[in-house]
Amino acid sequence: MKIFTICVLVLIWMLPLYANGVAIVDGKNAIYLKLVKSEVTITVESQVAIVKSKQYYRNELGADKVIKYGFPLPQSATATNLVWKLNGFWYQASFSATPQDTTTPGPGGEMDEELENYLGDTPIFYDFEQPIKSDSIIIIELSYVQLLPYDFGDVQFEYPADYSPIQSTMIEEHSLNFTLSSQRIITSLELLSSHPVTQLVNSDTVAFLQSVLYESVASENYLIKFTISREELGLFDFSTFLSPDDTPDNIGGFFLFIAEPDPQQNAETVQKRFTLIIDRSGSMTGSKITQAKSAATYIVNNLNEGDKFNIIDYATEIYSFRTEHIDYNMDNRDLALTYISQISAFGGTNISGAFEVAIPQFGTANDSTANIILFFTDGQPTIGITLTETLISHIQTLINQVETRISLFNFGIGTSVDNQLLIQLASQNNGFADFLAADVLEEKISTFYDKIRNPVILDTKISFAPNVVSQTYPNPIPDIYKGQQMLVAGRYIESVPTMVTLNGKGAFAEEVTYEYALNLADSVDTKYQFLPKIWAKLKIEHLLVQYYILDPESSEALDLKQQIIDLSLSYGVISPFTSFTNPTPIEELIKEEQNIPGQYVLLGNYPNPFNPSTKIKIKVGSALNRIIKVNIYNSLGQLVRVLSFYISAAGEYEIFWDGKISDGDIAPTGAYIYVVDFGDALLAGKMFLVK
Repeated sequence: MKIFTICVLVLIWMLPLYANGVAIVDGKNAIYLKLVKSEVTITVESQVAIVKSKQYYRNELGADKVIKYGFPLPQSATATNLVWKLNGFWYQASFSATPQDTTTPGPGGEMDEELENYLGDTPIFYDFEQPIKSDSIIIIELSYVQLLPYDFGDVQFEYPADYSPIQSTMIEEHSLNFTLSSQRIITSLELLSSHPVTQLVNSDTVAFLQSVLYESVASENYLIKFTISREELGLFDFSTFLSPDDTPDNIGGFFLFIAEPDPQQNAETVQKRFTLIIDRSGSMTGSKITQAKSAATYIVNNLNEGDKFNIIDYATEIYSFRTEHIDYNMDNRDLALTYISQISAFGGTNISGAFEVAIPQFGTANDSTANIILFFTDGQPTIGITLTETLISHIQTLINQVETRISLFNFGIGTSVDNQLLIQLASQNNGFADFLAADVLEEKISTFYDKIRNPVILDTKISFAPNVVSQTYPNPIPDIYKGQQMLVAGRYIESVPTMVTLNGKGAFAEEVTYEYALNLADSVDTKYQFLPKIWAKLKIEHLLVQYYILDPESSEALDLKQQIIDLSLSYGVISPFTSFTNPTPIEELIKEEQNIPGQYVLLGNYPNPFNPSTKIKIKVGSALNRIIKVNIYNSLGQLVRVLSFYISAAGEYEIFWDGKISDGDIAPTGAYIYVVDFGDALLAGKMFLVK
């Protein structure tokens, strides 16, 4: 069963990703087209990544084959485009208001276990109707947007290129091009994996990293880490204003801001009342209870002085480390660690009983502390209240009775949990629900705790003056924690000087306020053309939270589903209810987009034809401060050279090509296509080398 993860709180996990899609001929018997080349292009604006993953597959199976493309999309990503080249023509998939077909070619539509594990929980699928001729190549490129994890100035992008579960033979070429722009100083950019670094440039606010590898087995993950200055805290915004006539709701403005308030402005960190509720039912036997105990041990070892805490463990019977929250000190820590070590798994699953013990213990708490429950379970209730709606109502009544604000974070382990229960309880109580594989329980819960251990603002509210902003997401705004960021996307009706105010409760329930100026663009900024898709992605996630807590056949759920479908089709982002479908040739589309008025113009290359070298000329309408790339392809569509060039101010530029290919050899006579990649736009031209 594929699980859609809902995050009510904007904390972004670094999930394992897989780089390459699979051209599936027979999913049950593990028959695939051979991957011969992989090109990955990542353009990052602060913590927003636009990823283009292009693979070249050759049919070496001795006969024409029809394939299904499967791509292991990260859970934090949203697919935005799918194009491919077959038999000399490029095609583009359109969007359909039908869920994707997750069966694969072969007996019964089933998948080989390794393929299923490789594709993960949120794969993208597409059925190709045209057969791939024997010994021919199909090029497939999937584009998606992704929000990258941030932690105290560090951002990581993991793109595992380990294709060994699918193919053990060598791949002719792997290339990864990573371009980063940041409004804060980039203090470092590094490739942590052992792949060769063929180019690395860092000019403070723009950086570029390239890795190219030839004739090798794809068996190691790419891992990129960059660090941005933590001396430049505050709010950083991006915006673009489209013609209102070009948007479905006639509101032209789209913005996104990333805020990291400086905790030194309000020096005290909020203290916590913390309860960990551990499932020790019989189904937790083995590695799950071992990992749960390890995660609990980590949390207890990392509480802060001044915190109060308790541990509840439940099965058929409910046990409590103490009858109330106790002060965190070394003596109580050691007693708690001994208690955790003695927990063992057996019995039923009494979720209602666990909350009946845990929640009243917050009766003496108030809003001067962060009141947090971390709850995890691997199954559905079997004892006590077992009906979902009744259980939700009961737990919510218990929370309302203590008359204090509680943040409830729920973790479902495996595929047997009650998704509706966990999602609805979290969404109603300032938290989130996440669903984990059994083998990552300890890692994910420990990592999560590190993020929330130091609250800065609780019960966060946001306001704008003047009132030109609407439809901001996430909604409600999450609490803010030290070293973490808040990411908010929204709409605006006009560009005027605007102030954004964040306020809430800090240490000792004192009111805390942060004010920032928001710079809203009054025209189209093609550099930020991803903003409508990010906004639509966040709104869809907001609507899905509401949808999944309803009966899917209710009128309210059906209305929400239609809103999600409309957003998906209007803004070109895939949702659980939409899919890629019906291809259209895109040759004419490419011709129409050769020049982008007011921003980029391709002036051609001179001389043309040429021998032995030429200059590619471009015109840029505004300051970019970024590195652009020129990809040069031969007449077979093979990438033979990548040129990198730094653009600063507006003006005309010449990019020199010496007529040599990547290995240093002189390029042969023939036609070549060059594609100028500005990061937010592509322009292409043709040139001829004649000797």
